[in-house]
Amino acid sequence: MERSACLPRDAGAARTAVRRLTLTDFRCYERQRLDLGAAPVVLTGPNGAGKTNLLEAVSFLTPGRGLRRARLAEAVRHGAQAGWAVAAEVESAGQSVAVGTGWSGEDGESKRMVRMDGQPLRSLADLGRVLPVLWLTPAMDRLFIEGASHRRRFLDRMVNALDSGHAERAAAYVRAMRQRLTLLKEGRRDDAWLAALESVMAAQGVAVAAARCDWVLRLAPFAAAGHGPFPGCGLALAGALEAELAEGASALAVEDGFRARLRAARGLDAAAGATTGGPHRSDLAATHLGKEMPAQLASTGEQKALLIGLVLAQARVLAQGRTAPPLLLLDEVAAHLDAERRAALFDTLAGFPGQSWLTGTDAALFAPLQGRAQFLAVEAAAVTGETPMTKD
Repeated sequence: MERSACLPRDAGAARTAVRRLTLTDFRCYERQRLDLGAAPVVLTGPNGAGKTNLLEAVSFLTPGRGLRRARLAEAVRHGAQAGWAVAAEVESAGQSVAVGTGWSGEDGESKRMVRMDGQPLRSLADLGRVLPVLWLTPAMDRLFIEGASHRRRFLDRMVNALDSGHAERAAAYVRAMRQRLTLLKEGRRDDAWLAALESVMAAQGVAVAAARCDWVLRLAPFAAAGHGPFPGCGLALAGALEAELAEGASALAVEDGFRARLRAARGLDAAAGATTGGPHRSDLAATHLGKEMPAQLASTGEQKALLIGLVLAQARVLAQGRTAPPLLLLDEVAAHLDAERRAALFDTLAGFPGQSWLTGTDAALFAPLQGRAQFLAVEAAAVTGETPMTKD
C-alpha cells in the first residue's frame, strides 16, 4: 500500500534538491513517496522508525554502496518477493532530472541498475556529476581515532565528490593490485604479465594520489578558516606518492619510480602476501588548529566539531566549483552538539544552496530551524508530513 507524505514546494533558492523520493521494498519501506520543497528536511521519530533508511535511499542515488556501505541484498525489505528500487526527481543546476536505481536480486551481487531520465547509465560516475552528495553518520564520529582505512575511505569519497572519475581510477588500481598479488602468491612469475599490471597500478595509483593532493590543496584554506564555532582543521596526506607530488615531482617521474619499486618488491610482496607500498596505504592527518594538536587527541566533542567543519568546508568548495552544490545527509548530527554549535550549523544549512536532510529522535533540538525547514515525523516505517516551514 502506498503511503504519501506531501509538502508544498517552497520558493527557496536551492539549486540542488530532491523534489520527489519514491522507495519500493527498500529496507523497512514497502512503498513510500515523499514530495518535498527545496528547504532542509528534518526527519524526527523514535529509534528504529526508519529515519536513517530514508537518508540511505538518497545516498544510493550516488556512486558506491551508500552511507552504510551495504551489500545490495541487505537493502531488500524483509519479506519482499524480489529486489528494491529508489527513484527521485531531482532539481540540479536549474534542471529537473529523473534518477532511479535498484537491484532485482536476479544476478547475485554483481551490479545494480541505474537510469537517468529513463535511459540506462553506462557509468555510475555519471550519478555523481548530477547529484553530488555528502554525508555524516554516527559511525564516522570515530574517524580520527580508527585505523587508516577508515580515513582513506572518507578521503576518497570526498575526493570523488570533486572528481567523479576518482572512484573508477581507484577501483582500476585495486583490480590490478589484486591480480598482481594473485600471480605472486601462486608463484607465477610471468614478467610480461606482471609488468603490464604494474604499469596499470603505477598510472592509476599516481592519478589517485594526484587527485588527493588536489583535494587537499583546494580544501585546506576553507578547512583551516573554520566555520564559526567549528574549529579550523589542518590537513595533510601521509603517503609516498602524495609526498613526491607535493614536493613538485612530475606525475610521469612519480609513475616511473612507483613502477620500478613495484618490480623490485615482487619477492617481498609475495612473502608478505600483501602489496607493501602504494596509495592503498596512504592516510589523512588532521590537526585541531585552535589547540595545535592532532585531531585524535582532541575530545570527543571537538572531534565531532572538526568533522562537521570539514564537511561544511567541502560543501563550500563544491558549491563554488561546480554548477550543482551538494546535498547534505546528516544522521543524528545535532544530538552531541551544544546549543551554540547547533544554531551555527542550522544557520549554515538554511542558507546553503543544496538541500540538507537531518535526522534525530528529539524534535526540540531542531527548534531553531522552525520557519526555515520542512519537518517530517517518522514512525514504524511510515512518514507523515507536518505543516511545512516554508511556502511557495
